[in-house]
Amino acid sequence: MLLEVDGLDLRYGATHAVKGVSLNVAEGEIVTVLGANGAGKSSLLKAIAGAVRPGAGTIRFDGKDITGRGAAARVRAGLMLVPEGRQIFVSLTVEENLLIGGYTRSDAEIARDVEAVFDRFPNLAARRGALASVLSGGEQQMLAVGRALLSKPRLMMLDEPSLGLSPILVDQLFGLIGDLNRQGLSILLVEQNTHMALEIAARGYVLELGALVAEGTAAELGADPRLAEAYLGATDDAA
Repeated sequence: MLLEVDGLDLRYGATHAVKGVSLNVAEGEIVTVLGANGAGKSSLLKAIAGAVRPGAGTIRFDGKDITGRGAAARVRAGLMLVPEGRQIFVSLTVEENLLIGGYTRSDAEIARDVEAVFDRFPNLAARRGALASVLSGGEQQMLAVGRALLSKPRLMMLDEPSLGLSPILVDQLFGLIGDLNRQGLSILLVEQNTHMALEIAARGYVLELGALVAEGTAAELGADPRLAEAYLGATDDAA
């Protein structure tokens, strides 16, 4: 397995956000994490990324225990989070935002990889010198994904990537996720649009109030009427 999470536990003061969650992602796989608002999905991704420190549990990436490593070390290892809300730097240009994505790199291919992102996203290329604040919501999401690609990840974690996007842009975004996966990128997806998430993912996990309550193939989760009613019926849940 590329990513192995075992018994991850996370508290914010008195709030028990993640309760002993275990999951894994294989090389080249898309796995989705689903659940209602407040289920702990975003907290789970932040803990895996190293943005918050869990109270218990282990995280292994490519066979190595990274539980005690900082976020930058995890990025260098190939583990990258595209956070909810994009969190781009609106006071910097589009190109500067992309270059920040390569801050852990010291190789000579960063400029080439920036151009590869611009080739992938022509709208961004047309605004490479403009402040990121002028971008539309869809363009900002593409910039966030492009910035993540500059780190040369092996596993990209996406937290609510379709939030606030029009249906057309959501279709384009999921097309991009599929393309990246076909090119070899493993993906762990937290997504409000549960139906599209289950269409693109191979497997899924369902969280409720921080605890894992179901797991299985995407087909199994989508066909279970109890899960559909309790956890998968709405498509507008936030993480």
